[in-house]
Amino acid sequence: MISRVLVAMDGSDLSERALRYALDAHRDAEVSVIHVVGGASPMMGAAAGIALSEAGDDGIREAAEPVFERAREIAAECDATVDTIVEVGKPARGILDHAEEFDVVVLGTHSGSLADRLLVGNVAKAVFQRSPVPVTVVR
Repeated sequence: MISRVLVAMDGSDLSERALRYALDAHRDAEVSVIHVVGGASPMMGAAAGIALSEAGDDGIREAAEPVFERAREIAAECDATVDTIVEVGKPARGILDHAEEFDVVVLGTHSGSLADRLLVGNVAKAVFQRSPVPVTVVR
């Protein structure tokens, strides 16, 4: 029986679809939403990581709050509640760092532009390949 579900959300419509799926498919489970606030990357440079680290926990939480607010709205529509987890860094690593605490990971994957497939598709692929628990990918 699935009692704990981790849903990765990035603010996209597809991640919202993943949350709706998880809430519908696992009605009796405790659902937690994770949002990974990006750290330094080749595209954003080290400045993003520095700015986030200087902002501290409050700044990181503030950056994630719009995603969490939307997650709570969706949960309320489904007569449910969600817990929230925020991480800083690479999305796949942040999700995988928590996956072991759950029975299943649910995430959306993009199938749009090449940029979407390279950035977001790689996250889904990495989580799918390395997760210690089953992964459901929602399109």
